[in-house]
Amino acid sequence: MATAALVIAAVTTGLMAGLFFAFSVAVMPALAALDDATFVRVMREINRVIQNGLFGLVFLGALVAAGAALGWHLDRPGVRGWVLAGFVGYLATLVITFAGNIPLNNRLDRADPADPRAARHGFERPWRRWHTVRTLACVVAVTCLCVALSAV
Repeated sequence: MATAALVIAAVTTGLMAGLFFAFSVAVMPALAALDDATFVRVMREINRVIQNGLFGLVFLGALVAAGAALGWHLDRPGVRGWVLAGFVGYLATLVITFAGNIPLNNRLDRADPADPRAARHGFERPWRRWHTVRTLACVVAVTCLCVALSAV
């Protein structure tokens, strides 16, 4: 059960790191080339459709699985530290998302549709900054979980 939890934590955290990476290298650069109204419309739609059960299961399940793996590996000093680092890294990913990206998403949703330029200006740059930080935190987390797996 301990190894299964660690595998699940590594896979789900890896899925999230991959999603964040794809946004960094493909989605946001593609959106950057669009006019303001299209950017705002597409970003709002992405924010709407990503809120689904499967995403939620992976997004929150990664933390639950890492926490379970940590609990089951407390007596394994060579593994415990890496699992703890992975757990903390993913927890940081969630904190950044809930404190930075989600409030910006909500502000974009409430923005005046008659002024997409202002909506984009208040959203894009800060969102990308927060997103870069959470992507790095998530990559660190999955790396630590993979190192822990190699030590099992």
